[in-house]
Amino acid sequence: MFRSHALTPRGAATSLRVMARPAPSELDEETIPVPGSVRFPVELTPPPGFDPARLETWPRVAGRLEWVAGRLLYMPPCGERQSWTAADVVLTLGNWARSHPGFVLGTNEPGILLRDDVRAADAAIWRRANARPASPGVARVPPLLAVEVGGRDEGEAELRQKARWYLDVGVAVVWILLPKEREVLVVTRAGESRHRMGERLPADPRLPDLAPAVDDLFAQISAR
Repeated sequence: MFRSHALTPRGAATSLRVMARPAPSELDEETIPVPGSVRFPVELTPPPGFDPARLETWPRVAGRLEWVAGRLLYMPPCGERQSWTAADVVLTLGNWARSHPGFVLGTNEPGILLRDDVRAADAAIWRRANARPASPGVARVPPLLAVEVGGRDEGEAELRQKARWYLDVGVAVVWILLPKEREVLVVTRAGESRHRMGERLPADPRLPDLAPAVDDLFAQISAR
């Protein structure tokens, strides 16, 4: 569904060039049904007033939004296979982060503002010394690790393209998890490698001791 009133002008003055008001989350007579044949992501047209740097100005939608190359892109909520895999990633990285207090784990689609784009990873790891104190806003420092989980609307090709963006803005390592294939693609500036069930991801000196088993990253969807 797309709400035609999702973005509205705001009258209050601001030092920023544009601003937008969050949309109400309930469905009403202005909600426009989207055909099932639509290919995501869908581009939404922000009205005058939208400011991608301030999360409070983003529309409230049942799904995911990113600001990419001057375009507001919408993705629907993910399915079970994708969400269960994302949960396994968070459990794996969370356990590692607890034993490595020099690093910070972000999840729940953390917004990352770099080079005028705002992208959202399924999970990301920052060096604590480089991260700002926690705030309600988006991160403005590239993480060491960004993790993306493939789904119905984002396959390997789409996530490879996003991985290139990550590397271009300074992310050191990108993991692309492909739940259907039970495979993980590890991408760095030095190259890439593909890993399957029964294997471990390669260790990286910037992320000490982080070399999880592929099986652990797909534990829930592989359970019998």
